[in-house]
Amino acid sequence: MFDPKIWAAVPFHFWSLVFFTFGCLVGSFLNVCIHRMPRGESIVSPPSHCPHCGYSIPWFLNIPLVTWLYLRGKCANCAAPISPRYFLVELFTGVVFLASWLAFGGQSVLVAIAICVLLAGLIVATFIDFEHFIIPDEITIGGMVVGFLVSLAVPGLHGTDSRVAALWQSALGMAIGGGTVYGVLRIGKLLFGRFKVELPPGTRVIFTETALQLPDRAIPYEEVFYRKSDTIVLEAKALELIDRCYAGAQVRLSPEKLQISEDAFDPETVPHMEAVTDQLVLPREAMGFGDVKFMAAIGAFLGWKATIFSLLGSSMIGAFVGLLLIALRKHEWSSRIPYGPYIALAAIVWVFGGHRLLEWWTQFGRW
Repeated sequence: MFDPKIWAAVPFHFWSLVFFTFGCLVGSFLNVCIHRMPRGESIVSPPSHCPHCGYSIPWFLNIPLVTWLYLRGKCANCAAPISPRYFLVELFTGVVFLASWLAFGGQSVLVAIAICVLLAGLIVATFIDFEHFIIPDEITIGGMVVGFLVSLAVPGLHGTDSRVAALWQSALGMAIGGGTVYGVLRIGKLLFGRFKVELPPGTRVIFTETALQLPDRAIPYEEVFYRKSDTIVLEAKALELIDRCYAGAQVRLSPEKLQISEDAFDPETVPHMEAVTDQLVLPREAMGFGDVKFMAAIGAFLGWKATIFSLLGSSMIGAFVGLLLIALRKHEWSSRIPYGPYIALAAIVWVFGGHRLLEWWTQFGRW
C-alpha cells in the first residue's frame, strides 16, 4: 500500500490535494476532541450536534470549511453562532497536513503520515490548553504510547532504518523531554514559590474532588499540589461544606490536611467545598505537570534533540510574546496564555526546519 513506486505513479500534487482534503476532514474530528475531551465526554457518541439546541448535524451540513462558510457561522436549526475556531482548526489542519506531505512525501509516505499524527495531537493540545489550561492525558500519555508505536512502525521518523535504534530514540526522547521539563518544574518551585490571585469581591471558588474551579478556569490539583507541603491559603467570607457552613474562616488546604479555622479534616473526606473570597494564595509552578507529559509525548515522536529544541524555542517564543504584550500594554494577558501552546509551536518549528536552524546555529558558533 505504501510502496513508493505506486505513489510515484500518480502526480505528486494529486497527493498534495489528498493530504489537504484529508487534513480538513481530520480537523473536523479534532474540533470534536477539543470540545468534548476536557468535558469528559465521548468523542464517538453522540454524533455531531449543535451544542446550543442539540440539533443532530446531517452529513451534508458537516462538510469541512464549506458548511461553516455556507451557513455564515450559524447553526442551520437555531441560528446560534458557531465559533470561528471550527473553521480555523479545519483549515489549519489541512494546511499542516499539506505541509507535511510537501516536506516529507518525497522522502517517505509513512514519515509524512506519522508527522500528520503528531501535528493532529499538537493542534488538539494547543486549543484545549488555551481554553481550559489543561492538556488531557489522552493527548499526553496517549501521545507517548502512540509515538513509541509509530517509531516502531516507521523508523524513518528518527532518520534510521533500524527499528531498535528508532525505539531507543523514542524512549530517550521521552526520558530526556519529560525529565528536562520536570527539572524546570522543580526549579520553578524553588524560585517562584507562591503567588496571590486577586479576585473580584464576592467571588465564589469551588473545590471539587479533582480541581480548583475559578470563575474563568479550572486548575487541576496536580498542577497545584506538587509536594506534600504545598498549601492553598485563603480568607473565606463564607464557606460551605456538604454538612456545615462557616463565616469568616481562614482556610489552608494541602494534599494531606484541610484546616478551617480551628477545625482539621482529611481532604479525602471533603469531596466538595465552596468559598466566597477575594484572594487566593497558590503554590506557583514554572510549568504544569501536564507540560512534563506533553514534552515526553513529543520526545516519543521526534527524539531527544527535538525536546531540547522545543524547550529552548518555547522559552524564546514565550519571551517574545511577553515583550510584545508589554509593548501593547496588555501585560495582564500573559497570565492567560498557558505554556503548552509555546511548546507545540516550537515542536512544529523543529519538524519543518529545526535541523536546519540547529546546523545554522552550529556554524554561526564557529565564526
